[in-house]
Amino acid sequence: MTEAWGPDDDEPRPHRGPVKVRVPAKINLHLAVGPLRPDGYHELNTVYHAISLFDELTARRGDTLTLTMEGEGTGELELDESNLIIRAARALAARGRVPAYARLHLRKSIPLAGGLAGGSADAAATLIACDLLWGLGLSREELAEVGAQLGSDIPFLLHGGTALGTGHGEAVSPILARPTTWHWVVAIADGGLSTPAVYRELDRLRATDRPAPPVPLGGPDQLMAAMRQRDPEILGAALGNDLQAAALSLRPQLADVLKAGHEAGAIAGIVSGSGPTCVFLAADAAHAQEVAAELTAAKVCRAAVTARGPQPGARVI
Repeated sequence: MTEAWGPDDDEPRPHRGPVKVRVPAKINLHLAVGPLRPDGYHELNTVYHAISLFDELTARRGDTLTLTMEGEGTGELELDESNLIIRAARALAARGRVPAYARLHLRKSIPLAGGLAGGSADAAATLIACDLLWGLGLSREELAEVGAQLGSDIPFLLHGGTALGTGHGEAVSPILARPTTWHWVVAIADGGLSTPAVYRELDRLRATDRPAPPVPLGGPDQLMAAMRQRDPEILGAALGNDLQAAALSLRPQLADVLKAGHEAGAIAGIVSGSGPTCVFLAADAAHAQEVAAELTAAKVCRAAVTARGPQPGARVI
């Protein structure tokens, strides 16, 4: 992270601005969901993967805290105190004991409520941008501590890459593997799905089904082993998402998207996180373009775009 230093080079000083930060979307290559915990969270064991679908947040100096935006979701996303960007800025200001003064502008491409952690991505970008703007000089680990209080995906999006998430997703451990670029097709749906609603539906499905065996939380181990083999076919066989059945229950037409991706020749496809975005694994860049074109022609989603992963987390540009 770029820092501005004072005349004595002892401590960071406020940046004159503007500060622009780019942050990726995330997908879950494997998401194993345990039972509901007493604290209201589910125990998770997931493999996060950052992909090349980005939002950009610009922070400028100001005498109050304001947020404006353009792009995906304009007019739908609330820009008040309920927004994760505003909450992240205020939480960071409290941590740094500075006034929460900044003019923030979001340029959004990640769909709202799409299972791609767009809100958490924007909060991660806010933490990076305001830390530099205000000259706090916090490490990414310290910023992750702030972020974990706001959203489970925020710590991962500060770091990016591919990582194992445990707890309720906030405990992040990078996965060390030989550099490999994976190619994806992201099928963007019309409208979003509420993450809490999808988790509630999962609990309902589990409660109403015949007695089920204990939920296995070892699936990500198979996924990580598959990634080390650097073979898309092997990785595709290891993809999994315990929330997929709940997302399909709430949005049955997602089955048509998954079917269309299979018929288009994708190696594998899953609902991303809580949905309704679906992601498909391709063999290479050209194959991804072919699958995206077939999905677009099938008219089963609002848009189909290609992406690469892994990508670094929130970064100053």
